[in-house]
Amino acid sequence: MALPYHKQIDRDNTKKLRALLSELPNFCSAYFRGIESRTSSRTRISYAYDLRIFFQFLIRTNPAFKDYSLHDFTLEDLDHLTVLDLEEYTDYVKYRQETDTDTQGHTISRDITNSRAAIKRKIASLRSFYKYLYKDGLIKQNIAELVDFPRLTEKDIIRLDPNEVADFLDEVESGSELTARQQKFHDKTQLRDSAIMTLLLGTGIRVSECVGLNIQDVDFNNNGIHIHRKGGKEVTVYFGDEVENALRLYITARKKILALPESEDALFLSLRNQRIGVRTIENMVKKYAQNVTPYKHITPHKLRSTYGTNLYRETGDIYLVADVLGHSDINTTKKHYAALEDERRRSARNKVHLRED
Repeated sequence: MALPYHKQIDRDNTKKLRALLSELPNFCSAYFRGIESRTSSRTRISYAYDLRIFFQFLIRTNPAFKDYSLHDFTLEDLDHLTVLDLEEYTDYVKYRQETDTDTQGHTISRDITNSRAAIKRKIASLRSFYKYLYKDGLIKQNIAELVDFPRLTEKDIIRLDPNEVADFLDEVESGSELTARQQKFHDKTQLRDSAIMTLLLGTGIRVSECVGLNIQDVDFNNNGIHIHRKGGKEVTVYFGDEVENALRLYITARKKILALPESEDALFLSLRNQRIGVRTIENMVKKYAQNVTPYKHITPHKLRSTYGTNLYRETGDIYLVADVLGHSDINTTKKHYAALEDERRRSARNKVHLRED
């Protein structure tokens, strides 16, 4: 019997993390065991990549470590580093060159440029690492807490307007603006694509949660889907009539498809009859959206923001929006919908009358 999707992902990520840890200094293993209970497997992999870049930076730029391999680093080496060393690392990750070897054995050089958000994440990884080691008494000082995060510029939240939502779903159904080649595939995938796009816009679930759905996770008796949130929490998200209709049409066709092994229970399948992937849905959204809103960069996450916006406008309840979207911190929700909250506050200025007319 195939493992549930979220357990498959955890299993595969565990294998990736073990491979990464085999490259890092031995004392890193204690850190990753220590944060396992409060982080996702994907987060731990990101931290491992970031730490590998950090130790590679020290080897490449610090004369004290020029003859080191990654395994040569000790906890004492960390204690000898200064805040200036870490600030130089922050500058290093803004832009760096990496070399790889292709299948023919040729060396390939590539440039890597990180945004401020990516740099902030790398500093956060380092801070978490130092904080754990210091708290456990493995190092004498926590210099990482003295390194400042880069200031992030506020970006406009991109969403679909109500008329664009209707046009988007119409395009998913008809495929009228697709190329001739795309329309050939559209004939085979129209029910699936409509079900996925309607589900994302009608529930606000994450694309990873959509990919992980099994047929038995859909409950038409209560009009809900059973999903696994980030962090492993299991919840039921409820949907309306439009989502129900799209899902019923698709599931009728889905039950006639013979899926490949380990994908038998998957709700959404690729053209190869395997569980659909995140990248496939990302490309699907891009394909339809560029014909409807060519000047907006629409992604699955933007569909999620669209749902959150519509729900907040209808209810005015930021706590409900946070709960339905699965935000663990209400401040995350407030940050994304601050403009709407301000709009509601302004609309309240004439709601209370001090004198009768």
